Amino acid sequence: MVTAPARAQDPGITAEAIKLGNTAPYSGPASAYGTLVRAEAAYFRMVNEQGGINGRRIDFVSLDDGYVPSKTVEQTRKLVEQEQIFADFSPVGTAPNIAIHKYLNLNKVPQLFVNSGASRWNDAAHFPWTVGYLPTYAMEGRVYAQFILRTKPDARIAVLTPNEDAGRDYLRGFKEGLGQHRGQIVAEATYETTDATVDQQIVAFQSAGADVFFNEATPKFAAQAIRKAAALGWAPLIILPTVSNSVAAVLRPAGLAHSVGIVTGAYLKDPNDPRWADDAGMAEWRAWMRRYYADGDPADVLNVNGYTVAQLMALVLKRCGDELSRANLMRQASTLADITLPMLLPGIRINTSPTDVTPIHQLQMARFDGKSWVLFGDVIGP
Repeated sequence: MVTAPARAQDPGITAEAIKLGNTAPYSGPASAYGTLVRAEAAYFRMVNEQGGINGRRIDFVSLDDGYVPSKTVEQTRKLVEQEQIFADFSPVGTAPNIAIHKYLNLNKVPQLFVNSGASRWNDAAHFPWTVGYLPTYAMEGRVYAQFILRTKPDARIAVLTPNEDAGRDYLRGFKEGLGQHRGQIVAEATYETTDATVDQQIVAFQSAGADVFFNEATPKFAAQAIRKAAALGWAPLIILPTVSNSVAAVLRPAGLAHSVGIVTGAYLKDPNDPRWADDAGMAEWRAWMRRYYADGDPADVLNVNGYTVAQLMALVLKRCGDELSRANLMRQASTLADITLPMLLPGIRINTSPTDVTPIHQLQMARFDGKSWVLFGDVIGP
């Protein structure tokens, strides 16, 4: 009797395990994001304790890249060529992911749920092995610009951005949102992630007479900017992006008293907000933090991010069933319809299609009251 040969498995798949990997800045100027990936690892520990995904455990290998793109390339090659990962799950940062974008696609390795909102992740025609996760920075920039025009139409605006694609995406969307009012930007400046401080930029913004400050910076520099503005006695309306609206990583180091009145966009529940005191999803997350990530800060929304994106990854893997191929993983990730997860804000849903692989398209505005982000207005987006 002739038996059919067993189907060859894609790398990273065995009868017992699914191997995922990623890179993250556990060291360096963006190390605040390290907790996000530690939360992901903690979520997968829970999954494994509960029996894994369709009977397979998750082996998750996360390597430090220090937010240095050349190091990201080195570590990602190690993950793909030595560790033989099934997928690069939730790699952190715009510049680091740009450095590995072509490599992963040429090797047909899923670059899945990229923890960056750069618009380039939504290009399935040219990069079919990449799916984003965050709302796009351009969309977010437009939302903030339109908020300014509604609430402070005569604003004199200063904008700080990192000198990388993330900053350029935010600035492009922000200027698109301002439209004919973009002349109200009276000062623009960038910074390098290797810089010591952004103090000089903040001094220049005050001198320009700005009364609105779009503080589009990663956590370390966002906190510095808030603190320096307070030291100068400069009190503009400050807008923070979603990537830096952590109470624990940004507002606390900046000084909670200096942070009152800051505005941001949100798509996740803030663990500091008393409105979620009796929320079932929040209670489940807090219990999970206590059991699986006791060293993590329960005030840090970055830990909500890690939990939620890992939850989404587990859902997609489960949908793959026994067809655990990279191609099927991408099919499942690009056909998500009206997915709700416990720590997404009410009304925020995850949707992808083969031609639109940005999962989150919605935000809600929030203002810091000294303790937590207070939501206001409606959910914005399609």
